[in-house]
Amino acid sequence: MKTNPEPAICVRVDPSNPGQFFACCGLLELADRLWDGAEGWFERSEFSLHRPNGEGGVGLKVLLREIAKASLVPLDSDDEMASPVRLDSPFSLRIDWWKDEDTGGDQFKVWAGSMRGVRIARAMKATLDKPQLHQSDLFDHGSVVYDPEEQNKKVEPFYFDARRGANALALDIGFMPDSLSMTTVAYPAVEFLCLVGLQRFRPRPTDTKRVFDYFTWNVPLTPSVASLAAAGQLPFVGGQGYRFQIAFRTDQKKHKAFTPAIPIERSEL
Repeated sequence: MKTNPEPAICVRVDPSNPGQFFACCGLLELADRLWDGAEGWFERSEFSLHRPNGEGGVGLKVLLREIAKASLVPLDSDDEMASPVRLDSPFSLRIDWWKDEDTGGDQFKVWAGSMRGVRIARAMKATLDKPQLHQSDLFDHGSVVYDPEEQNKKVEPFYFDARRGANALALDIGFMPDSLSMTTVAYPAVEFLCLVGLQRFRPRPTDTKRVFDYFTWNVPLTPSVASLAAAGQLPFVGGQGYRFQIAFRTDQKKHKAFTPAIPIERSEL
């Protein structure tokens, strides 16, 4: 029986948190752009990355520091709220899925109103240079995030991380944190890497509005193939299916959040 290769990077992941799942996809995307031919896969509560012909000891810290120092450039100077962005060299990645109405990428945009998307992305990305995130538990590192250009100003996240979303829904907690301008802990690695992951990786829509499915996989795959597995198109790669909702978190029904997912079987589809 063929075994998976020795990984260069392993991170702890809760696959029932859609933000963490798509953050793993984003990590794979950027690893492949930095080290051509990177592969990733899920094993229980870990996501592993293999770097073909990679140098020993070069792993998560190097990748995160490269991401942190790469420029994030807005491509529409007149739209600070929702401008597409480009993550510059060595990644050279355009990120604009929330503008994609043709294939439904715009359905996953959770921020709105006065939330400045470029500012949020830059703030979340900047934290990836911190040594405390260069560990396998980087998705569990929570903090209040500050604007790297105005360091006395706090920045709220996109609400991709389901831990954040689950504690923001008025239906669950009895009031609306956004309406009270409350600032709470964000998970910056999840927020930024999920933003990246959704450019190529998309969950599969269900018959219910704003409810989607995604799937882990158990064998090493490159990003182009893994994106098919994530949408449930490759049943032979193993893994588990999950179903989550993009729920409204304010009474104006503009701001949204990813909620925790429930496991599903392929036979339910």
